[in-house]
Amino acid sequence: MKGKLIVLDGLDGSGKSTQSQLVAEALEAEGHRVRLISFPDYNEPSSALVKMYLAGEFSADPAGVNAYAAGSFYAVDRYASFQKFWRQDYEAGGIILATRYTTSNAIHQMSKLPAGEWDGYLAWLEDFEYDRLGLPRPDQVIFLDMDRAVADALILSRYEGDKTRRDIHEQNRQYLESCRATAMYSAEKLGWTVIRCDDGTAPLPVSEITRRILGEIHRQIFEKER
Repeated sequence: MKGKLIVLDGLDGSGKSTQSQLVAEALEAEGHRVRLISFPDYNEPSSALVKMYLAGEFSADPAGVNAYAAGSFYAVDRYASFQKFWRQDYEAGGIILATRYTTSNAIHQMSKLPAGEWDGYLAWLEDFEYDRLGLPRPDQVIFLDMDRAVADALILSRYEGDKTRRDIHEQNRQYLESCRATAMYSAEKLGWTVIRCDDGTAPLPVSEITRRILGEIHRQIFEKER
């Protein structure tokens, strides 16, 4: 019996990692068996090309590496992670909670393409990762949406004000704004749930965001099984 794959995604600074941990703990407290995973898997050799890309070794501009090439870097890292670490838990019926997934290619890499090519990229992405590589399709995708200025402040706080520590995505405001457009398009096209995480000037309380995420998981995953 296959398990459930739930994805939390969002742009840089949206609080994905924090929320994934809190949601996993809450689901475990309810008695669910949860495996928490995150992409890219920087501790594994499979992320080598991703790290080179983010460090600007191929291009200092994200657009300098085309959407299909960069998308394949991330896809291979996910394939290795699935085969080595969480396939058994998933196939045994556990809940897999992923911070980023194939969805991140739809957000970040698709933004490099003109809007007229978005549908083609989404079709390629789903065929390549789910059909060709055999990665599981998510049962639910939750996108954490946060105002760019609010998220940028959180990123700087994370790096203690040192702007040089940001990767090539975090450094490029125009790129991240384009990514929000592709995220909203993908959410509409693919049926993702969008949760707003700020009030326009500041982040919402962490506990409130967690409550909203759990509410959507219960509504879309558990209540449908009853």
